[in-house]
Amino acid sequence: MSEEYRFILAGVLSFVIVLLLGPATIRYLYRLKFGQQIRDAGPATHKKKSGTPTMGGVLIIVAVTVSSLLLSDGYSVLPYALFVIIGFGLIGLIDDFIIVTTKRSLGLKARHKLVGQILVAAVLALYMINESPLGPSIMIPFKGTVTVLPPWLFLVLAVATVVGSANAVNFTDGLDGLAAGASAVTMVVYAIIAHSFGSTELTVLAAAVTGACLGFCWFNTYPAQVFMGDTGSMALGGALGAIAVLTATELHLCIIGGLFVIETLSVIIQVTYFRLTGGKRIFKMTPLHHHFELLDWPESKIVTRFWLTAMIFGLIGLLSI
Repeated sequence: MSEEYRFILAGVLSFVIVLLLGPATIRYLYRLKFGQQIRDAGPATHKKKSGTPTMGGVLIIVAVTVSSLLLSDGYSVLPYALFVIIGFGLIGLIDDFIIVTTKRSLGLKARHKLVGQILVAAVLALYMINESPLGPSIMIPFKGTVTVLPPWLFLVLAVATVVGSANAVNFTDGLDGLAAGASAVTMVVYAIIAHSFGSTELTVLAAAVTGACLGFCWFNTYPAQVFMGDTGSMALGGALGAIAVLTATELHLCIIGGLFVIETLSVIIQVTYFRLTGGKRIFKMTPLHHHFELLDWPESKIVTRFWLTAMIFGLIGLLSI
C-alpha cells in the first residue's frame, strides 16, 4: 500500500467510523441523560443548548485509535501519541462524568486536572529525552535550525506544550463545530509536516484525527446534536501537542495553532485586567468567541470566520517550517 493511499484511507476510515457510530452513541447518551450543563454566566443564547448530549468526544478517540493502529506502518512513536490522546481523553471523560452526574457546570478541580495532565505529558517528554532519535531538541521557526536543550528545560517545554495545547482547545470548544473544525484544519497542516519529515506513523495519526473531526462536525455543527465535551477537546488538544513534541515543532505550534493561542490569550488578558482594575473588562466575555456572540454576531458566522482564521495561521505555520 502506497503511503499516500494509507494517509487518505486513515482519514476516510476515521470519518466513516464516527459517522456510523454517531447516531447510536447520541441515542445512548440521551438515554443516560448525559446532557450538557450550561453555566449561568454564559451567553443567554446558550440556555437552549442545555440538555444536549455531551461526552461525544469518545467517538473521536475511538475512530482515531482504530484508524491509526490499523493503517500505521509501525509502532515506534504512535503508542506514545495515542497514550497522550487517550490519557487526556480519560481526564476529560472523568470531568464530564462528574458534571453530568452532579448536574453542575464544574467537574474535576482544576489542580487535580492539571496534575493528571502533567503526568500524562511527562511520559511523552521522557520518551523524547531518553529514547527518541530527536532527543531533547526543538526546531526554530523560519530558520529550520534545530537546537538541543538541556533535558530539564525540554521536559518543562514539552509538558507545557501538551498541557497548554489541551487547555487551549478546551477554551475554544464553546460554539457548535468550532473546536472540531479548527482542529481538523490544524491537523491537516500537521499531516503535511509529518509527511515532509518522513514520519508515516504521525502522518497517519494526523489524517485520522482530521477525519474524526470532520465526522464529528456532521453531528456537531449548528444546531449541535452532540457536544464533544472535555472528553473530546482534551483529547484533540493532547493530540496536537503530542504531534508537535514528536516532530520537535513545539514553537511552530504557537503559529499553526494560532487560533487556539488567541482564544487562550483572551482569557488570560481578561482575568489579568479584571484583577488589576478592580472589575473592569476588555472583552464583553471570554473566551473570545463569546465576545463576538455578545456583539450579536450569528453563531454560524463566528464559527466560519474562526475556521478561516485557523486556515490562515496554518498556512503561515507551513511557511515557518
